[in-house]
Amino acid sequence: MRSLKPYLLLSTTNSRKNAEKIAGVLIREKLAACVNIIPNVSSIFRWRGKIDQAQELLLVIKTDSRFLKKIEKTIRKHHPYEIPEMIGWPITWGHKPYLKWLMDSVS
Repeated sequence: MRSLKPYLLLSTTNSRKNAEKIAGVLIREKLAACVNIIPNVSSIFRWRGKIDQAQELLLVIKTDSRFLKKIEKTIRKHHPYEIPEMIGWPITWGHKPYLKWLMDSVS
């Protein structure tokens, strides 16, 4: 079995429609094994020198590190924000059968 490099990536967006569109593309193109869409995220942030806030949805994307650049390109293409949030970190531990499923689910 190849070396596992599973990754967890977070992104927020402004609507259920946009969250489902991004998640659908990532799954169809086998760039992600699973995307959780978590509604009702209250975000407070600094934007253009002012404090702002928004109701957002959080995308929790499970993938392989090989696909991070392709996911970045896909999110930027389909995302309404000028600067979409994309932060991630390697999964350093996980239930082995789940991690195997994750890695088998991406191409």
